[in-house]
Amino acid sequence: MLIGLVGKPSVGKSTFFKAATLAEVEIASYPFTTIKANHGVGYVKVDCIEKELNTKCNPNHGFCINGHRFVPVDLMDVAGLVQGASEGKGLGNKFLDDLRQADLFIHIVDASGTTDAGGKQTSGYDPCNDVVFLEDELNKWFNNIMVKIWKGFARKVEQESAKVNFAEAVAKQFSGLKVKEEDVKEVLLKLAFTKKPSQWTESEIMKFSSELRKYSKPMIIAANKCDHKDSEKNIKKMQDKFPDYMIYPCSADCELALREASKAGLIDYVPGDDDFKIIKNVTDKQKNALDKIKKDVLDVYGGTGVQEVLNMAVFEFLKYIAIFPASANKLADSKGKILPDCFLLPPGSTALDFAFFLHTDFGKNFVKAIDARTKKALGKGYVLKNRDALEIVTK
Repeated sequence: MLIGLVGKPSVGKSTFFKAATLAEVEIASYPFTTIKANHGVGYVKVDCIEKELNTKCNPNHGFCINGHRFVPVDLMDVAGLVQGASEGKGLGNKFLDDLRQADLFIHIVDASGTTDAGGKQTSGYDPCNDVVFLEDELNKWFNNIMVKIWKGFARKVEQESAKVNFAEAVAKQFSGLKVKEEDVKEVLLKLAFTKKPSQWTESEIMKFSSELRKYSKPMIIAANKCDHKDSEKNIKKMQDKFPDYMIYPCSADCELALREASKAGLIDYVPGDDDFKIIKNVTDKQKNALDKIKKDVLDVYGGTGVQEVLNMAVFEFLKYIAIFPASANKLADSKGKILPDCFLLPPGSTALDFAFFLHTDFGKNFVKAIDARTKKALGKGYVLKNRDALEIVTK
């Protein structure tokens, strides 16, 4: 799973990325600070099962704070997208190529309206324009890739229709874009074109490409800089104009400040919480900055939005589930670590899928799974639920 951060230059993508990962990246208020895509590890927040099992976990990957398990996910911050990127303007070709492997986009929008279409400082800009232009560029990008080969490809598949499933053939042909067969089927059903694919017009191919992009690479809008005086009205305007989008207020700057203060031992803060506690002497300047974050962001929005957006991306949009490997009788691994792992699996995964995920031999020699909570035996077809704790028994 790979989540791509997208948007025009200077909207706070790199700040969001740094806040989510605490990776060292260059942040500046001018266009194209990011030239090469930044890859890092962010974390989704899951209620750990340690309390239910009356123990304390020792994660191999990620971390656990006050019963909140933070599980790693891959994030990518790419260069800012400008109008005409699908034709190669700005850093368009590089930007779009970087995005091929993303499963979902988080579109960082400057909700304050203080950056224009090119990412330069201004005032009174309508961020709704950014939503329209970015979707348009992404759709054109998909279409440009597909239209080059569509007629010949579609004709070939139609000639082999007795042996080849069309949706499967499209998914295979465009697997480099992470298109899935289920996505193609959903789009074909929605569009209900009556003509053969080889006879589609350019506008019909464009419609198909656009819908396929939406299904294969869904998008959340993170309305950044939510603490600016104009942000509230701009966010409301975006929500009214784009009711089909999840538009969530956030402040990457504030989240980064809180995480760095926590890392420095100044405050006790759990990412995603609506409060923090000062645990060390801070300067008047630091105290004023923290008070402002509390007053302008946490008290207004119930959090900075960064952790919430990541969790929505993984659990609500991609519908992944968190699974804990755990024995019904022994919670520690061979090194003595208790509940050391928590993994994210795709929706619909079964006990057998989980066994193969852990190790090929576990899958091949699968006998049963055991629920660590109830000690109940489960078959290979058991469909996993979020926060299941399972032991895999092999022969």
